[in-house]
Amino acid sequence: MKFTTLLLVACCMLGLFFTSNMHSQESPLSPNAKVSVLTCGTANEVYSLFGHTAIRISDPENFLDVVYNYGAFDFSTPNFVLKFVKGDLQYFAAVHPYSDFINEYTYEHRDVYEQELQISLQLRQELCNNLKQSLTSGDSYYTYKFIDKNCTSMVVDIINKSLKQNVVVKKENTDTTYRSILYPYFDNHFYEKLGTSIIFGKKVDQDGTQIFLPFELLESLKKVTFNGQNLAPQTTPVLTFDKEIPTSWWNNPYSYLAALLLILLLNIKKLNQFYLLLLSLIGLFFVFAGFYSFHEELAWNYNVLLFNPLLLLLLFFTLTNNCRYIYKLAVANLICLLIYLVLLVNKAHLLIVLPMIVTSAVVLLRIAIKNKKRIPIII
Repeated sequence: MKFTTLLLVACCMLGLFFTSNMHSQESPLSPNAKVSVLTCGTANEVYSLFGHTAIRISDPENFLDVVYNYGAFDFSTPNFVLKFVKGDLQYFAAVHPYSDFINEYTYEHRDVYEQELQISLQLRQELCNNLKQSLTSGDSYYTYKFIDKNCTSMVVDIINKSLKQNVVVKKENTDTTYRSILYPYFDNHFYEKLGTSIIFGKKVDQDGTQIFLPFELLESLKKVTFNGQNLAPQTTPVLTFDKEIPTSWWNNPYSYLAALLLILLLNIKKLNQFYLLLLSLIGLFFVFAGFYSFHEELAWNYNVLLFNPLLLLLLFFTLTNNCRYIYKLAVANLICLLIYLVLLVNKAHLLIVLPMIVTSAVVLLRIAIKNKKRIPIII
């Protein structure tokens, strides 16, 4: 009997707890509630090279302190890699207790900065309602796009939606290309810089007029005004750590230059063929990704002029010893390299791919000279 009574009391207390908790979640924000944008620092993992953006809702009177995060995705999604490449991988919004959020970034030794939005209680409530609604509606899921739809752009969109005007807009570097904006984020990550330099096409050479990176949003929030005052006049460091600079015996420009120099100095037929085969296969992937993927950043990739699928034909005719077509294809690829060099004159990745341009030109020139049909001289 005592056990039954205790169980009943416990159930009542548990029900009271959940009821009061739900009430506190549904109750309006108090005048002391704060809404702020959290900008998380970069790290050395590929997924963390650009930082992260989230929104914090803090209301001590309602025992509310949560973080809304638009950068969640499910690794267990079927065909995850193919979906990511194709550009139809679904990201979604998630909400976490602020303490859990901070603990995660403390564990990862990543900086966190907070910018409180100076808006009225009514607009804070509007933003809070929109965030809650986004979790319970189809808006919580979105198709990730590197520039147009990501954790930062989604935060910009929901803030502007709540303020009912495009307040948060980019204030600087609007005449700098997306490619140039991205470049500094790859410092001390050489092959990541090389990879993104060659996989991105024409779109990232456009002027970066929209906010798509966390620290771009942080800087813009310092400058934008709303109702005659700065929207986020103060940036508060929540977590700060010394920057860890990665070191690697292979992930650096020296290994890259050494490998290309080895190809030039050794001048071994099989090694040259392997080098050309590698370039052509990468080029085939670029062509495939350009047609297959919904990512506009991968379309119209003029880097195929260096990573040219025509090299496969050249290698085929090399196996059949067809000197005539070997020569023609070598010259055709040399012309493509010249066009490519002209296109790169004002591009951020000129210097990083220049050693490959030189290596390819020398290898192809040697092949062309060797297979050029000699015209007999009749005396």
